[in-house]
Formats: sequence, structure tokens, C-alpha cells
Amino acid sequence: MIFLKTEDEIELMRAANQLVAKTLAEVGKHVKSGVTTKELDRVAEEFIRDNGGVPTFKDFPNPCGGTPFPASICTSVNDVVVHGVPNDTPLVDGDIVSVDCGVLLDGFNGDSCYTFCVGEVSEDVAKLLDVTKKALYEGIACAQQGKRIGDISSAVQTLCESHGYGVVREFVGHGIGRKMHEDPQVPNYGRKGNGPMIKSGLCIAIEPMITMGSPKVYMMEDNWTIKTRDGKPSAHFEHTIAVHKGKLEILSSFEDIEKAK
Repeated sequence: MIFLKTEDEIELMRAANQLVAKTLAEVGKHVKSGVTTKELDRVAEEFIRDNGGVPTFKDFPNPCGGTPFPASICTSVNDVVVHGVPNDTPLVDGDIVSVDCGVLLDGFNGDSCYTFCVGEVSEDVAKLLDVTKKALYEGIACAQQGKRIGDISSAVQTLCESHGYGVVREFVGHGIGRKMHEDPQVPNYGRKGNGPMIKSGLCIAIEPMITMGSPKVYMMEDNWTIKTRDGKPSAHFEHTIAVHKGKLEILSSFEDIEKAK
């Protein structure tokens, strides 16, 4: 069931997503060679709690029946696509790390992801990040009242595959509100004109997960970490958006992250 949000609920979601945005910007200040992803997790959790939020990912139930997620952010390094568990391995120059953050604030959820560069990265990796981010905004541009979810999906897939990149099938965007994951699913692949109709009050997280090579992935023994089968890098960018009053609004933001670059 798709829960359409009221204006008041969208205001609460905007506040939650702005806290996510500020958390990602704070984490971004610490992304550098020698820092561990566990340290980034500590920064994120302290910032979220100091600002009145609850880190949604912490102790999130494992859909595969394993242990709950042990951290406040997902930190996916290089060939990790999603759900990377923060650890004690230091980042090094040339790495990329996707930081996915979820926050519960005043009963509503925020969700966003940004892929950071550690120092200088190769031209190939920089292009992957650039195209993935562009695909996110191409998808967002299609999230208009009267269109369908498949229009978003098709836009993301078309751009990424035109560059020879892989579009991960097993993990998708989603509705969001009082729960982190609600209907509808928002795949990064599909056909125009297919899927649920976009209506006023719809709030969704759009999140291209794009690989430099094959889109095939596998799960590590921790029952969380998802890696590319061919070992090639993967990028992940995500915004939460709302459709209301006939217009779309991006509730999260990369502005503070990119100011600091």
C-alpha cells in the first residue's frame, strides 16, 4: 500500500532529510586517507543523536535472518555496492566510499547516500561517480505528478547503460515515511509508462546503484555486505523526494557536502 503524505507530514520529512544531509556533510569532513569507516560511523551517530535524531540503520533487522545491522551508517568501499559494515580498515588514497545514512526524527524518516572520493581517484572512477550522480537527477526529473515509476527507472537505466555501466537489479529505491522502507519499490531499470502512477503526496527515495562492470553481485558472510562479482567499483547516490502541489521537491541535499570540496 502506498501512503501519500499530507503537507504537515512532508514538513516533518523535510526536517528528517535535512538532518541526514547535515550528517553526511559532517562525515564528509572526515573522509581522508588513514581514517577508518568505524570512525566515520562514530562521527555520524554522535551528530545524529546530538541533533535529536535516531540513527535508523542501527540494529535494523536483517532480512536474511542474520544479526541486526551493527552501525549507524552503511560504508561501502570500492567494490562494495551497498550495506557495507563499518570496520577498522583505514581508507587509502584512490578509494571511494558510499555513505548511506538514515535518520528518524519526530516520527518520520530521512534517507540519502553520497559516494565520497578519498584523495585523488582515477579518471575511470571519477566518471562512474559523475554518471551515477547525473542518473539520480535524471530520475528525479521524471518524478512528476501523472507520470509513472517506470519513467524514473527508465531514465536511470538508459543513461547508465549508455556509458557501458551495470545497473544492479537486486536492490532498488523505495517509498519512505513513518517507515524507512514503504511501497512503492523504485527500481533503477524498467520501461517508461510502467509501474504505479506518481500522485501528489508521494515520497520516495531514488538511489542508483551502478557498477563499472557487470551488474552481478553477491553477499558476504556477514549477511549484509553486497559486492560486485567482478570486483569492479560501484557508486551509489540517493535523494529522498516529495511530490506535492503538482511539483517535486528534493528533501535531502548534497549542497553542504559539495561546498566543502
